[in-house]
Amino acid sequence: MPSGSTPSSPIEDKLFPQKYTFQIKGRVYSLDKPKIMGILNLTPDSFFEGSRVRLEEKMILNTAEKMISEGADFLDIGGYSTRPGALDISMEEEVQRVVPAISLIKREFPETLISVDTFRSGVAKHAVESGADLINDISAGNLDSQMLAAVAQLNVPYIAMHMKGTPQTMQEEAIYQDLIPEILYYFSQKLEQFSKLGIKDVIIDPGFGFAKTREQNFQLLRDLKRFNALGLPILAGVSRKSMIYKTLQINPSEALNGTTALNMFALSQGANILRVHDVKEAKETVTLFEQLYH
Repeated sequence: MPSGSTPSSPIEDKLFPQKYTFQIKGRVYSLDKPKIMGILNLTPDSFFEGSRVRLEEKMILNTAEKMISEGADFLDIGGYSTRPGALDISMEEEVQRVVPAISLIKREFPETLISVDTFRSGVAKHAVESGADLINDISAGNLDSQMLAAVAQLNVPYIAMHMKGTPQTMQEEAIYQDLIPEILYYFSQKLEQFSKLGIKDVIIDPGFGFAKTREQNFQLLRDLKRFNALGLPILAGVSRKSMIYKTLQINPSEALNGTTALNMFALSQGANILRVHDVKEAKETVTLFEQLYH
């Protein structure tokens, strides 16, 4: 990942995401403007019911087409629910959920970039072989000892997230002496590991909701700009999460307005990619952000 960014004034540095490029299968893609990643969950128990997609070709294609038409730059396809306390499933079941969907979407929408949301190297390999362009790993290689070697071999961009524990135990792991420095140290260690393995294009995700309390999530968002020091693109995933609906005392289905508010703040702090359930509203947020500051 090139570490350089386009020269800008000190004021602009505070308002605009850094400008990066990454390579996918020989083509160069630019993150000169904030991008939208639409969430396509092929799980029956994701925390937001409205994001669940049945394993039916027509529904998968309709959902993908809707997100693409509304402005999604990426589709993030996952078959393993990572909500707090989610049930574990086998790798075989996860593969059966995501691989046919990736193949289907790539056949119908070949120019659409797809990330596979998995922490398992076997799923990642099958997904990339079926057309996935990026790997989105909630554990940054911690939950599968073969994942990082697989990413290096597959030579695709890697989204590395901060989490402690597993989806089943992470809520018990939200203990920090100094939240932001500890997460920055975590990523600095990971980046050294990635570099030694030859993993070139890395996007970091600070992991909102993963081994963090509600208060810690807001601290993380307030200080998101500090992660620009790592010199890598930042993905922010706050969409409809408990930091929103518990604060507002509503449920996930009512958390779109809160999501939009926090997405705008994330952009102002340097987020390059917004991972969202609601593409149209996120795209409008990006458009207004650019109109405000460009």
